[in-house]
Amino acid sequence: MDVLLLEDVYNLGRAGDVKEVANGFGRNYLIPQGLALPATPAAVEMAETIAQKANKERDTLNAQMESVAEQVREIQLLFPARAGETGKLYGSVTTAMIAEQLSQKIGMDIDKRQIHSQPLRLLGLHEIAVRLTVDVIPEFEVVVYREGENPENYMIDPEELAADASPLPDEEELEAIAAEEAGEDIEMSAEDEAEAAEEADEAEDEAAE
Repeated sequence: MDVLLLEDVYNLGRAGDVKEVANGFGRNYLIPQGLALPATPAAVEMAETIAQKANKERDTLNAQMESVAEQVREIQLLFPARAGETGKLYGSVTTAMIAEQLSQKIGMDIDKRQIHSQPLRLLGLHEIAVRLTVDVIPEFEVVVYREGENPENYMIDPEELAADASPLPDEEELEAIAAEEAGEDIEMSAEDEAEAAEEADEAEDEAAE
């Protein structure tokens, strides 16, 4: 179905736009929420007026939210968590948890749907975006650190942190491993020779009898 947007809808369009949407989405969400109207000829005639009014309101809101965005960009949220040796969490840091702590920091209600992120499942430093308006989407830092440890030790990329948790052996370690394996091969060869000699002696004794 075609609808006329009355307000900006993220990832769909701006107020005054006519958009084709799934019937269920239009009838069960957009229209009941007052975000859109069925795109009848009479409604479409109002599109330009709606767009002009929305543009003015959007510019005003963007200007207001820019000061909030500057505050958000300076924020770093800390979340202690339990995790395995490789940095994978026993659970996750959810968007609801992030939205709640961010709301407390900036003194403004943030809904979890405004947080542009999947649940965080790794220790480390994460860059997260929050949608204040359709145009103002600042990023901030979230540090997930192991419970009981210093958060500053976890201010690195989660993938780097996971790699550091299982470091590859260096050159000296590789040489030591190779030498040890070579020694095992030599030892096994000596044992094999002794066993072969013993079997030969037994065969000679049997032949003599």
